[in-house]
Amino acid sequence: MPEESFKYVFGPVPSRRLGRSLGVDLVPCKTCSYDCVYCQVGRTTVKTVERKEYVPYEAVLAEIQRKLDGGAAPDYVTMSGSGEPTLFAKLGALIRAVKAMTDTPVAVITNGSLLWMPEVRAELLDADLVVPSLDAGTPAMFERANRPHPDLRFEQMVDGLIAFREAFPKAIWLEVFLLGGCTDDEVRALAGYARRIRPDRVQLNTVARPPAESDARPVPQADLERYAAYFEPPGEVIADFTGVHDQQQFAASREEVLDLLRRRPCSLEDVAQGLRIHRHEAAKHIQHLQEEALIRAQIRGDVTFFVAEDVPRG
Repeated sequence: MPEESFKYVFGPVPSRRLGRSLGVDLVPCKTCSYDCVYCQVGRTTVKTVERKEYVPYEAVLAEIQRKLDGGAAPDYVTMSGSGEPTLFAKLGALIRAVKAMTDTPVAVITNGSLLWMPEVRAELLDADLVVPSLDAGTPAMFERANRPHPDLRFEQMVDGLIAFREAFPKAIWLEVFLLGGCTDDEVRALAGYARRIRPDRVQLNTVARPPAESDARPVPQADLERYAAYFEPPGEVIADFTGVHDQQQFAASREEVLDLLRRRPCSLEDVAQGLRIHRHEAAKHIQHLQEEALIRAQIRGDVTFFVAEDVPRG
Protein backbone atom coordinates (compact mmCIF):
# COMPACT_ATOMS: atom_id res chain seq x y z
CA MET A 1 0.00 0.00 0.00
CA PRO A 2 1.50 3.39 -0.95
CA GLU A 3 2.86 5.53 1.85
CA GLU A 4 0.49 8.40 1.08
CA SER A 5 -2.46 6.22 2.09
CA PHE A 6 -1.25 6.40 5.68
CA LYS A 7 -2.40 9.63 7.27
CA TYR A 8 -1.93 8.87 10.97
CA VAL A 9 0.76 6.17 11.12
CA PHE A 10 4.35 6.54 9.95
CA GLY A 11 7.45 4.43 9.80
CA PRO A 12 8.95 2.43 11.24
CA VAL A 13 11.44 5.27 11.67
CA PRO A 14 14.78 5.14 13.46
CA SER A 15 14.68 6.46 17.01
CA ARG A 16 17.60 7.19 19.33
CA ARG A 17 15.68 5.74 22.25
CA LEU A 18 13.30 3.19 20.81
CA GLY A 19 15.12 1.58 17.90
CA ARG A 20 12.62 1.01 15.08
CA SER A 21 9.54 2.98 16.04
CA LEU A 22 6.15 2.78 14.35
CA GLY A 23 4.77 6.25 15.05
CA VAL A 24 1.13 7.07 15.62
CA ASP A 25 0.02 10.69 15.20
CA LEU A 26 -3.09 11.36 17.30
CA VAL A 27 -3.61 15.11 16.96
CA PRO A 28 -3.33 17.57 14.06
CA CYS A 29 -0.01 19.34 13.68
CA LYS A 30 0.71 21.31 15.91
CA THR A 31 -1.93 20.77 18.61
CA CYS A 32 -0.37 20.80 22.05
CA SER A 33 -0.70 21.94 25.64
CA TYR A 34 2.76 23.53 25.39
CA ASP A 35 4.52 25.78 22.90
CA CYS A 36 8.10 24.77 23.65
CA VAL A 37 10.77 27.10 22.35
CA TYR A 38 12.90 24.13 21.28
CA CYS A 39 10.22 22.11 19.45
CA GLN A 40 11.44 20.70 16.15
CA VAL A 41 7.87 20.55 14.82
CA GLY A 42 7.56 24.33 15.09
CA ARG A 43 5.36 26.73 16.98
CA THR A 44 2.09 25.50 18.43
CA THR A 45 -0.88 26.56 16.33
CA VAL A 46 -3.58 25.17 18.66
CA LYS A 47 -2.63 25.47 22.33
CA THR A 48 -5.23 23.57 24.31
CA VAL A 49 -5.91 21.24 27.23
CA GLU A 50 -9.19 20.02 25.75
CA ARG A 51 -9.25 16.26 25.32
CA LYS A 52 -11.31 14.91 22.43
CA GLU A 53 -11.15 12.56 19.45
CA TYR A 54 -9.02 14.80 17.26
CA VAL A 55 -8.55 12.11 14.61
CA PRO A 56 -10.90 9.18 13.86
CA TYR A 57 -10.15 6.31 16.22
CA GLU A 58 -11.21 3.54 13.83
CA ALA A 59 -9.12 4.97 10.99
CA VAL A 60 -6.03 5.11 13.21
CA LEU A 61 -6.51 1.54 14.35
CA ALA A 62 -7.02 0.35 10.77
CA GLU A 63 -3.79 2.03 9.64
CA ILE A 64 -1.81 0.40 12.45
CA GLN A 65 -3.23 -3.00 11.45
CA ARG A 66 -2.35 -2.40 7.77
CA LYS A 67 1.21 -1.42 8.66
CA LEU A 68 1.67 -4.56 10.73
CA ASP A 69 0.01 -6.74 8.09
CA GLY A 70 2.31 -5.19 5.49
CA GLY A 71 5.39 -6.52 7.24
CA ALA A 72 6.35 -3.64 9.52
CA ALA A 73 8.43 -5.09 12.35
CA PRO A 74 8.94 -2.26 14.82
CA ASP A 75 10.56 -2.45 18.23
CA TYR A 76 7.76 -0.23 19.57
CA VAL A 77 4.41 1.13 18.48
CA THR A 78 4.81 4.70 19.67
CA MET A 79 2.07 7.20 20.46
CA SER A 80 3.81 10.48 19.67
CA GLY A 81 3.54 12.55 16.52
CA SER A 82 2.97 16.22 15.82
CA GLY A 83 1.51 17.29 19.16
CA GLU A 84 0.58 16.02 22.62
CA PRO A 85 -0.88 12.47 22.37
CA THR A 86 -2.65 12.53 25.74
CA LEU A 87 -5.02 15.13 24.27
CA PHE A 88 -6.54 12.25 22.29
CA ALA A 89 -9.56 11.20 24.34
CA LYS A 90 -9.50 7.54 23.23
CA LEU A 91 -5.83 6.95 23.98
CA GLY A 92 -6.48 4.22 26.54
CA ALA A 93 -8.78 2.29 24.23
CA LEU A 94 -6.26 2.61 21.40
CA ILE A 95 -3.40 1.27 23.53
CA ARG A 96 -5.49 -1.74 24.57
CA ALA A 97 -6.57 -2.41 20.98
CA VAL A 98 -2.98 -2.29 19.71
CA LYS A 99 -1.84 -4.68 22.40
CA ALA A 100 -4.62 -7.07 21.36
CA MET A 101 -3.32 -7.13 17.76
CA THR A 102 0.44 -7.41 18.34
CA ASP A 103 3.07 -8.45 20.86
CA THR A 104 5.09 -5.34 20.00
CA PRO A 105 5.33 -3.13 23.10
CA VAL A 106 3.51 0.20 23.16
CA ALA A 107 5.33 3.39 24.15
CA VAL A 108 3.83 6.81 24.81
CA ILE A 109 5.97 9.92 24.44
CA THR A 110 4.26 12.74 26.32
CA ASN A 111 5.10 16.15 27.70
CA GLY A 112 3.47 15.01 30.95
CA SER A 113 1.36 18.13 31.26
CA LEU A 114 -1.96 16.32 31.67
CA LEU A 115 -0.91 13.59 34.11
CA TRP A 116 -2.53 15.55 36.93
CA MET A 117 -5.84 14.31 35.45
CA PRO A 118 -6.77 10.92 36.97
CA GLU A 119 -8.38 9.82 33.70
CA VAL A 120 -5.16 10.45 31.75
CA ARG A 121 -3.09 8.47 34.25
CA ALA A 122 -5.59 5.61 34.02
CA GLU A 123 -5.46 5.55 30.22
CA LEU A 124 -1.69 5.09 30.22
CA LEU A 125 -1.64 2.12 32.56
CA ASP A 126 -1.75 -0.43 29.73
CA ALA A 127 1.29 1.04 27.97
CA ASP A 128 4.60 -0.80 28.28
CA LEU A 129 6.77 2.32 28.40
CA VAL A 130 5.96 5.96 29.11
CA VAL A 131 8.46 8.69 28.26
CA PRO A 132 7.35 11.97 29.86
CA SER A 133 9.26 15.26 29.85
CA LEU A 134 10.46 17.52 32.61
CA ASP A 135 12.25 20.59 31.29
CA ALA A 136 12.14 22.91 34.29
CA GLY A 137 12.93 23.07 37.98
CA THR A 138 11.16 26.37 38.69
CA PRO A 139 7.90 28.01 37.55
CA ALA A 140 9.87 30.70 35.74
CA MET A 141 11.90 28.11 33.85
CA PHE A 142 8.67 26.24 33.03
CA GLU A 143 7.13 29.37 31.52
CA ARG A 144 10.30 30.23 29.63
CA ALA A 145 11.00 26.81 28.11
CA ASN A 146 7.55 25.25 27.69
CA ARG A 147 5.22 28.27 27.33
CA PRO A 148 2.32 26.18 28.70
CA HIS A 149 -1.42 26.68 28.25
CA PRO A 150 -2.60 29.28 30.80
CA ASP A 151 -4.59 26.64 32.71
CA LEU A 152 -1.43 24.68 33.52
CA ARG A 153 0.78 25.29 36.54
CA PHE A 154 4.28 24.02 37.30
CA GLU A 155 3.51 22.32 40.63
CA GLN A 156 0.37 20.77 39.14
CA MET A 157 2.43 19.27 36.32
CA VAL A 158 5.06 17.88 38.71
CA ASP A 159 2.42 16.46 41.05
CA GLY A 160 0.90 14.66 38.06
CA LEU A 161 4.22 13.04 37.20
CA ILE A 162 4.71 11.92 40.81
CA ALA A 163 1.17 10.52 40.99
CA PHE A 164 1.66 8.63 37.74
CA ARG A 165 4.86 7.04 39.03
CA GLU A 166 2.97 5.79 42.07
CA ALA A 167 0.31 4.18 39.85
CA PHE A 168 2.46 2.86 36.98
CA PRO A 169 4.58 -0.23 37.74
CA LYS A 170 6.29 -0.43 34.36
CA ALA A 171 9.11 1.59 32.81
CA ILE A 172 9.21 5.38 32.94
CA TRP A 173 12.04 7.13 31.12
CA LEU A 174 12.12 10.80 32.04
CA GLU A 175 13.39 13.06 29.27
CA VAL A 176 15.00 16.25 30.51
CA PHE A 177 15.43 18.82 27.77
CA LEU A 178 17.95 21.52 28.67
CA LEU A 179 18.46 24.82 26.90
CA GLY A 180 21.69 26.71 26.49
CA GLY A 181 22.04 29.36 29.16
CA CYS A 182 20.51 27.29 31.97
CA THR A 183 22.33 27.66 35.28
CA ASP A 184 23.71 25.00 37.60
CA ASP A 185 21.16 26.01 40.24
CA GLU A 186 18.30 25.56 37.77
CA VAL A 187 19.53 22.10 36.78
CA ARG A 188 19.97 21.11 40.44
CA ALA A 189 16.41 22.22 41.16
CA LEU A 190 15.17 20.21 38.18
CA ALA A 191 17.10 17.17 39.38
CA GLY A 192 15.45 17.51 42.79
CA TYR A 193 12.01 17.20 41.22
CA ALA A 194 13.21 14.31 39.06
CA ARG A 195 14.20 12.41 42.22
CA ARG A 196 10.66 12.83 43.52
CA ILE A 197 9.28 11.35 40.31
CA ARG A 198 11.58 8.28 40.61
CA PRO A 199 11.92 7.38 36.92
CA ASP A 200 13.68 4.21 35.84
CA ARG A 201 15.93 6.25 33.56
CA VAL A 202 16.74 9.93 33.12
CA GLN A 203 17.71 10.98 29.61
CA LEU A 204 19.28 14.39 29.01
CA ASN A 205 18.62 16.06 25.70
CA THR A 206 19.20 19.45 24.12
CA VAL A 207 18.63 21.31 20.87
CA ALA A 208 19.77 19.18 17.92
CA ARG A 209 17.36 20.13 15.12
CA PRO A 210 16.14 23.60 14.08
CA PRO A 211 13.94 24.76 17.00
CA ALA A 212 10.69 26.72 17.03
CA GLU A 213 12.61 29.80 18.20
CA SER A 214 15.97 30.68 16.71
CA ASP A 215 17.38 31.80 20.08
CA ALA A 216 16.87 28.34 21.62
CA ARG A 217 20.47 27.14 21.89
CA PRO A 218 21.98 23.75 22.72
CA VAL A 219 23.84 22.92 25.91
CA PRO A 220 27.46 21.90 25.18
CA GLN A 221 28.15 18.18 25.40
CA ALA A 222 30.61 18.63 28.26
CA ASP A 223 28.00 20.45 30.33
CA LEU A 224 25.39 17.78 29.64
CA GLU A 225 27.81 15.13 30.86
CA ARG A 226 28.50 17.15 34.01
CA TYR A 227 24.80 17.70 34.67
CA ALA A 228 24.15 13.96 34.33
CA ALA A 229 25.67 13.41 37.78
CA TYR A 230 23.06 15.70 39.37
CA PHE A 231 20.31 13.15 38.71
CA GLU A 232 19.25 9.95 40.42
CA PRO A 233 19.58 7.60 38.67
CA PRO A 234 22.44 9.36 36.90
CA GLY A 235 21.30 10.94 33.66
CA GLU A 236 22.12 9.46 30.28
CA VAL A 237 23.15 11.95 27.63
CA ILE A 238 21.13 10.72 24.68
CA ALA A 239 23.69 9.62 22.14
CA ASP A 240 23.31 10.24 18.42
CA PHE A 241 21.91 7.06 16.91
CA THR A 242 24.08 5.44 14.28
CA GLY A 243 23.61 2.69 11.78
CA VAL A 244 19.83 2.46 11.87
CA HIS A 245 19.41 4.75 8.83
CA ASP A 246 21.65 2.48 6.83
CA GLN A 247 19.22 -0.40 7.07
CA GLN A 248 17.65 -1.19 3.71
CA GLN A 249 14.16 0.04 4.57
CA PHE A 250 15.46 3.57 5.14
CA ALA A 251 18.24 3.83 2.54
CA ALA A 252 16.17 4.81 -0.50
CA SER A 253 14.22 7.56 1.24
CA ARG A 254 17.40 8.98 2.75
CA GLU A 255 19.03 9.20 -0.67
CA GLU A 256 15.88 10.69 -2.14
CA VAL A 257 15.91 13.42 0.52
CA LEU A 258 19.54 14.23 -0.23
CA ASP A 259 18.89 14.22 -3.97
CA LEU A 260 15.94 16.59 -3.52
CA LEU A 261 18.02 18.99 -1.44
CA ARG A 262 20.79 18.92 -4.03
CA ARG A 263 18.27 20.23 -6.55
CA ARG A 264 16.80 23.01 -4.41
CA PRO A 265 16.51 24.21 -0.80
CA CYS A 266 13.45 22.76 0.95
CA SER A 267 11.68 23.17 4.25
CA LEU A 268 10.69 20.12 6.28
CA GLU A 269 7.17 20.39 4.84
CA ASP A 270 8.58 20.63 1.30
CA VAL A 271 10.51 17.39 1.81
CA ALA A 272 7.55 15.56 3.31
CA GLN A 273 5.12 16.68 0.63
CA GLY A 274 7.57 16.32 -2.25
CA LEU A 275 8.48 12.74 -1.37
CA ARG A 276 5.05 11.82 0.01
CA ILE A 277 6.42 10.73 3.36
CA HIS A 278 5.33 11.69 6.85
CA ARG A 279 6.94 14.83 8.26
CA HIS A 280 8.50 12.78 11.08
CA GLU A 281 10.16 10.44 8.62
CA ALA A 282 11.45 13.49 6.76
CA ALA A 283 12.74 14.97 10.04
CA LYS A 284 14.63 11.77 10.87
CA HIS A 285 16.36 11.73 7.50
CA ILE A 286 17.18 15.44 7.75
CA GLN A 287 18.70 14.98 11.20
CA HIS A 288 20.88 12.11 10.00
CA LEU A 289 22.05 14.07 6.96
CA GLN A 290 22.92 17.02 9.21
CA GLU A 291 24.89 14.75 11.54
CA GLU A 292 26.91 13.59 8.52
CA ALA A 293 27.44 17.24 7.47
CA LEU A 294 25.82 16.50 4.12
CA ILE A 295 23.24 19.27 4.47
CA ARG A 296 22.97 22.54 6.36
CA ALA A 297 20.07 24.62 7.67
CA GLN A 298 19.29 28.15 6.49
CA ILE A 299 16.72 30.34 8.28
CA ARG A 300 14.73 32.65 6.04
CA GLY A 301 12.25 34.70 7.99
CA ASP A 302 10.30 32.24 10.13
CA VAL A 303 11.05 29.20 7.95
CA THR A 304 14.04 26.85 8.13
CA PHE A 305 15.24 25.52 4.80
CA PHE A 306 17.76 22.76 4.19
CA VAL A 307 20.33 22.68 1.42
CA ALA A 308 22.94 20.12 0.41
CA GLU A 309 26.49 21.08 1.44
CA ASP A 310 27.86 20.32 -2.02
CA VAL A 311 25.61 22.99 -3.54
CA PRO A 312 27.48 26.28 -4.05
CA ARG A 313 26.61 28.82 -1.37
CA GLY A 314 26.25 31.61 -3.95
